[in-house]
Amino acid sequence: MLENAGVAFEARAADVDEAAIKAVSTDLDPVALAVRLAEAKALAVSRDDPDAWVLGSDQTLAFDGGLVSKAASLEAARDRLRAMRGRTHTLHSGAALATKGQVVWSGADTARMKMRDVSDAFLETYLAAEGAALLSCVGAYRLEGMGSQLFEAVEGDFFTVLGLPLWPVLAELRRAGVIAS
Repeated sequence: MLENAGVAFEARAADVDEAAIKAVSTDLDPVALAVRLAEAKALAVSRDDPDAWVLGSDQTLAFDGGLVSKAASLEAARDRLRAMRGRTHTLHSGAALATKGQVVWSGADTARMKMRDVSDAFLETYLAAEGAALLSCVGAYRLEGMGSQLFEAVEGDFFTVLGLPLWPVLAELRRAGVIAS
């Protein structure tokens, strides 16, 4: 997304224990949890390179009264997609910017996703086509590909669905003078 927006960047993995953060963040709603995870990632990298502007991001999925984690197997992905068909879930994308080892901005955006009542045959075709790549997606789908056929309606920003509240991030980078306004 950043590359397509013309923003130069270097990707670095953040050494963050997401499960531990989630375990001590049970008081947070799904939006605040997405932001907390994004902040932790931004801080982890910023501490290693204090002069850089670091963007951290994360996404939570609220469904059926709880939070959904990434599927551990294609079987679990199949079960998740079956449970969500014909129903609505909510994606929350959090982002945080850090510099000099401190978070200087954070925000989130939300999208509501209504999955159509897809057939078992379509789910099998989808799982076979996408394979293990779905295990890295919290909803076990990728909207930017064949996964678009899973849905009948999306309320919210496309970039939020892809995992980053891009417009607010770009606005903050411009405000801070990191990118041209």
